[in-house]
Amino acid sequence: MIEINNLTGNKIDEEEVKKIVGAVLSKEGRKGDVSIAFIGPGRMRKLNKKYRKVNRATDVLSFSEREVEFGAFAIGDIKKSGTLGEIVVCPREILKVSRRGGAEFQKEISRVLIHGALHLLGYDHEQSEKESDIMKKKEEEYLEKSKIKITNVKPFGTEALRAEVSNPKSK
Repeated sequence: MIEINNLTGNKIDEEEVKKIVGAVLSKEGRKGDVSIAFIGPGRMRKLNKKYRKVNRATDVLSFSEREVEFGAFAIGDIKKSGTLGEIVVCPREILKVSRRGGAEFQKEISRVLIHGALHLLGYDHEQSEKESDIMKKKEEEYLEKSKIKITNVKPFGTEALRAEVSNPKSK
């Protein structure tokens, strides 16, 4: 099951989000529950500071169930729990990245969902150049097949993004 928690004012095509992450899991031969949270930059900065010791917002963070601990209590092995973990996404940060890199916003948000799902499955681009190449190749493969609609992203508080999105599905 893929659960989506939208804690932003953005309209998100939840079915497309589920299709994108579900396709990655299916192609990789994995089953398990995934939670996807869409949050603002303030919350994302706090999470990034707490878990990565980086005091700035980022576009996506992934928390594999294998890595999660609650105090002294460690959650059981992924095979036992059936839960893969959580992907946390910040649409405003994705907008900044897409503007800087000249990428289409919709493609960039699909990329971070794919990136996050691959991290939950154990891929890690920071381990080695070889691992980075493998992960990048998989991202590109899955990205070619995905599309997602997200509207009303407010990049700097009150300024609204005019995304070229047609007929987004409502929540």
